[in-house]
Amino acid sequence: MSILENLEPKILWKHFDEIRKTPRCSKHEEKIREYVENFAKQHDLKYKTDEMGNIVILKPATSGMEKKPVVILQGHMDMVCEKNSDVDFDFANDPIKLKRDGDILSADGTTLGADNGIGLAATLAILEDTTLKHGPLEGLFTVDEETGLTGAFAMKSDMLTGKILFNLDSEDWGVLTVGCAGGGDSKVELPFKTQSINGNLQSMLVKVSGLRGGHSGVDVHEQRGNAVKLLSRMLWKASKKHDFYLTDINGGDKHNAIPREAYAKVSMDKAEKDTFISCLKAEQKDILGEIKPIDPKFTVDVENIGKLDTAFDKNSQDTLLNLLHGLPHGVDKMSYDIQGLVETSTNLATVALKGNNVVIGLSSRSSIKSALQDFRDRIRAVAMLSGAKISEEEPYPGWKPDLDSKVLALSKKVYKDVYNEDPVIEAIHAGLECGIIGEKFPGMDMISIGPTIKYPHSPEEQVHISTVDKFYKLVLKILEEV
Repeated sequence: MSILENLEPKILWKHFDEIRKTPRCSKHEEKIREYVENFAKQHDLKYKTDEMGNIVILKPATSGMEKKPVVILQGHMDMVCEKNSDVDFDFANDPIKLKRDGDILSADGTTLGADNGIGLAATLAILEDTTLKHGPLEGLFTVDEETGLTGAFAMKSDMLTGKILFNLDSEDWGVLTVGCAGGGDSKVELPFKTQSINGNLQSMLVKVSGLRGGHSGVDVHEQRGNAVKLLSRMLWKASKKHDFYLTDINGGDKHNAIPREAYAKVSMDKAEKDTFISCLKAEQKDILGEIKPIDPKFTVDVENIGKLDTAFDKNSQDTLLNLLHGLPHGVDKMSYDIQGLVETSTNLATVALKGNNVVIGLSSRSSIKSALQDFRDRIRAVAMLSGAKISEEEPYPGWKPDLDSKVLALSKKVYKDVYNEDPVIEAIHAGLECGIIGEKFPGMDMISIGPTIKYPHSPEEQVHISTVDKFYKLVLKILEEV
């Protein structure tokens, strides 16, 4: 614990140190659930779980504060498990390796899990500390937030009694978040046919890497490069000048992470190899000229591989490259109401071969329900033009800002009292469980707060250490004054 042992608040960092050692990829939260349940037992706190695996821990009010309203502290137990391809790491067994550079805490080639590990650690610290002043508390720990908010979706009405909720999953210190986007995933399945290939052919692996990736909602406005889109762009361009055979294409890993790496396997007549590579490199140069300010490490590598015997037939290959090049990615509209807020976007998140289909995953977001549906309809239209099958997951609701919220007013006052300045009030273009919780528990008064966490969902993820202490002190003071 050498990197964390002198950090404040010690009780919070103690829990974060345990959390970073505990496997908790989305849909594999068994170990972190066990940790939370054992915590409740060790501290003689009542708790309950549901069939999905969500947990609520109950902590009684401190003496003299029994009549205060019940307050819910909420966060999610899972994390996005992303790593650089050259890093040897097993998320199912290995503890996150920490690095510190001054005020910056990050991981060594993987996601850090500060999203939402800091929020979890803060809640556990508050539930453990018997010296604090507060009314009755409910600590809500949800599962599988990162791959569809399925834990929040599954909650029943008897899980919570409180009507005041602090979501501890925000990522900008000094900001009180009061609204978020809704969203929904789409899956495009394009059938393909293959052919045998032979002759004087050279087979090659074309790999796109060096991109920053990031959170498909928080970072989408920065217009970072998407490895799948850039690879398909280069192949599409090359297909207009060269005959080549495509055998495989793969990229992206998580629906809510912008793809950082992608690859394709191709074959062609050996006489065309050099001009094919030159075509790719020329397009790489053009792309780098476009994205260098945000993604300066974008690279394309081509290497010879063993001979491939089969490939897409020409019609399947043309259809796939047209589809990938035509499907949308990135910001579609900015908000008319809130300056600088993305209203609607999509993330072309994954592509992979499964059986006789190419499966493409997209994740769309919008703060306006009708705009979200329209964008998903447009994805459907493009897919239908290619003859692909499309399926859509149920969308999750957004969270409409309530600027007359009593909890917001109190939080603004406490922030001003503690830090002698006004907080920023904003909505975000990312999914928070507040939207679902507000829909399931009508009348819930909510805000979302957190420390500064940069580049979540990518191996660049970092938390600014000094903001964690400030965030924690703010939460404690608000609880005292609710």
